[in-house]
Amino acid sequence: MIKCDSHLHTYYSMDSDSPVRDMIEGAIRKGLERIYITDHYDEDYPTLHTAPDYVQIFDLEEYFKEINQLKEEYAKEIDVYIGVEFGLQPHLGDFYRELAKKYPFEYIVGSLHVIDGDDPYARRIFDGKTDDEVYRRMFEETLLCVKNCQDFDVLGHLDYVVRYGHEREKSYSYEKYATEIDGILRALIQGGKGLEVNTSGFKYGLPFPHPTFDVIKRYRELGGEIITIGSDAHIPVHISYDFHRTPAVLEEVGFKYYTEFRERKPYFYPI
Repeated sequence: MIKCDSHLHTYYSMDSDSPVRDMIEGAIRKGLERIYITDHYDEDYPTLHTAPDYVQIFDLEEYFKEINQLKEEYAKEIDVYIGVEFGLQPHLGDFYRELAKKYPFEYIVGSLHVIDGDDPYARRIFDGKTDDEVYRRMFEETLLCVKNCQDFDVLGHLDYVVRYGHEREKSYSYEKYATEIDGILRALIQGGKGLEVNTSGFKYGLPFPHPTFDVIKRYRELGGEIITIGSDAHIPVHISYDFHRTPAVLEEVGFKYYTEFRERKPYFYPI
C-alpha cells in the first residue's frame, strides 16, 4: 500500500489557496505516513493569460521556515518533507542549478508548464493548430529541458499537455510520439532521473495518470527504475487521489518498488 504522496501544493503556489497545515492534516486523515510539499517555482513564467502579478515564484525563506515549524509540530503523526516543483524551460538550467545549491530541498520535481511562451493550461497555444502539432512541440521542448536543466530528481506529469487539447486523449498515444517520448525517457535514465506517476490525470477525466500506462511501461523496458507517485493535489480532498489504481499497473509493467527521496537520494519501498 502506498503511504506517501510525493506531490502536493499549498498557498505558496499561485494556483492553490490551501494552508500548509490543512494539507498536512488532510494527509493524516487519508492515512498517509509521509508527504512532500512541492510548491510551484516557475521562474520566467508568462503572464499572457493572467494578471501581471500572477507569478509562480515565492519566498523560499518563509517557505522553509513555516514548513520546518510544522514538521516538528506534526512529527509524531506524519513525516513532512520540503520539496519544490521547478518549472523547466531550456534557458533556466543555470538559474535552477544555483537555486538547488542554495536551498536544502529533499526532493525536486522538474515539470514543463510553458512552451513557446505560454502555458497549455490557457489553451491559446492550440488556436489555429492541431493537437498533433502542439503535443509534438511539447515533447520536443521537454527533451530540451531534460538535457539543459540537470537539477531535478524526477520529471513531473509528462504528457500534461494532453489535458488541454481539442480532443485530449483521442489525439494521443505513446506509439504516435514514440520517437520523442523515447528520447525523453532515455535522457532521464542516462541522467539518473526518475519518472513521476501523477494521478491528477484521473482527476482531469483522462483514462490514465500522467504519463499514460504505455509510457510507464516503456520507461521500465528501457531500464528505468525510479518511479514516484504523486497526486498533484492543490486542496486536501485531492490528496492521494486514486492511488489505489496505481499498484496493479506498476506491477504489471515490472515495478516491484516505488521511490521516495531523502536529501535528494532515492529510497525504494515495496508497492
